[in-house]
Amino acid sequence: MSFVRLIDVTRRFGDVTAVNKLNLKIDKGECFSMLGPSGCGKTTTLRMVAGFEDLTDGEVWVGDKLFSSPKKHHYTPPENRNFGMVFQAFAVWPHMSVYENIAFPLRLRKLEKAEIERRTKDALTATNLLDSANDSPADLSGGGKQRVALARALAINPDVMLLDEPLSSLDPHLREEMRFEIKELQNKYGFSIIYVTHDQSEAMALSDRILVMKLGVMQQVDTPLNIYNNPANKFVFSFIGVSNFTDVQWKGDTAHISGSELALPASLVAPNSMKDERTFSLASRPTEINFTSESDPDGVRGFVLRKAFLGEIIDYLIKVGDQEIRVQTGRRDSGPEVEQGCCLKFLRPFWYQMDD
Repeated sequence: MSFVRLIDVTRRFGDVTAVNKLNLKIDKGECFSMLGPSGCGKTTTLRMVAGFEDLTDGEVWVGDKLFSSPKKHHYTPPENRNFGMVFQAFAVWPHMSVYENIAFPLRLRKLEKAEIERRTKDALTATNLLDSANDSPADLSGGGKQRVALARALAINPDVMLLDEPLSSLDPHLREEMRFEIKELQNKYGFSIIYVTHDQSEAMALSDRILVMKLGVMQQVDTPLNIYNNPANKFVFSFIGVSNFTDVQWKGDTAHISGSELALPASLVAPNSMKDERTFSLASRPTEINFTSESDPDGVRGFVLRKAFLGEIIDYLIKVGDQEIRVQTGRRDSGPEVEQGCCLKFLRPFWYQMDD
């Protein structure tokens, strides 16, 4: 049985529907991310799960407990939901030591002194903060402050950990380090995670499954690999990974990249669903385009506008007709130079209507 269930969850603000009939099932011990651009409804959804935001309609269940249902006039306040919560702002108390920051929520629950000490020390140990227990949070780095927030949430033995952009204020190196620490904590303690982010690499690295949202509506729920390899629509393709959308037009019975006189090769046959479209999109990933020889019948001729060294990859901008296409290769792979002609081979093309 799914652990966290959202049934037709809806939130409206006046005439604006922030979340529209969202149905989700999240398993015990699963790391589930909600991904999408700003304003897509992911934080509103998290706040409804936490109990900070009222539902306009629908129900929120955790295990066999109903937490929110407007129709049934039922509402469980946040303090009774046993959720750990970590937000973008560290929200640590500077007038308390690291130890007291973690122990304070346990004191509010009126636990025994020995139990408070045990849980606090366990949380400090799990987050590598034991040596800093008597320090002020103000003396810690950004990563240290975020560990305090995680330890405080961990100490209550939560059923679910709710994380809202918890790493976005950290520098890239710390962000990468902390995402793996969060995953290790989850594996150790077995709680479920609902993780809100607009950072796709963060979601891909942490998640067992990802929800992609747009304007309050679910676009796709799947594993990171399936979302990347089998996007449900053009929006998902555009939001996950770097993408090219190249305009293609029909000239008689042959398809041409816009502005090009050369028909697309046999390996790039547009599907029948595009036959009635005047202009449509050839979608591709820069890493799934290779340079090939001019004699290759599957090649598409282009011209190199830009070549940039980005560490492990080389990023090219190629002009084909009046379209520009990004290509990324390994730094050890041979490739053309700027202002040279080239030939491209699309390894895994996708096709979309322009208004998808």
